[in-house]
Amino acid sequence: MSTQVISSPAIDTGILDIARSALVETAVKTGKVIIDYSSAISSIFDVKDVNGKVITKWYDLEGKDKKGVKAERALFANTLMDRDAKFIKSIDKDGKRTPTATVDTYWMRVKEASGYVPSGRVTGSNDVDTKTATELKTMINRILKSEEDGQECHASMIVNLLKEAHIVLTGEAYNAKK
Repeated sequence: MSTQVISSPAIDTGILDIARSALVETAVKTGKVIIDYSSAISSIFDVKDVNGKVITKWYDLEGKDKKGVKAERALFANTLMDRDAKFIKSIDKDGKRTPTATVDTYWMRVKEASGYVPSGRVTGSNDVDTKTATELKTMINRILKSEEDGQECHASMIVNLLKEAHIVLTGEAYNAKK
């Protein structure tokens, strides 16, 4: 027969208080550090007009204009991988390291701190109809993409019903560009 140790609220929870406080303090600092890094990236890479007004955010840059951001992203990933091997997903035969998805998650937090809104994320109202309309659009896009790729799917038979449901929820016809 095994012996179990049963924890009770009467036991001193001081260690939990210390650990919780440390986590909260770190989380608060992490949020500030992400905002500070985001601000630094914005100050360097945002495109501004002659009056200093931002006309293109750094995360919206394309082509050759994005070169500096891509280099910064690589430095960010490499610095994390240098700091802790847990951020390395794999290393190829030439020694090139591939970062884990966690690195992408941190980078996304930096982008969001700069104002980036990921596609599919509902902004503004969070009511059921808005969320459902967003999910309908995702389903419609998935079906149309499979049709474009020449795949046959049973969902093609209901795509028009989904578009009609989208109209009911949004008051607008489905538009792939919006």
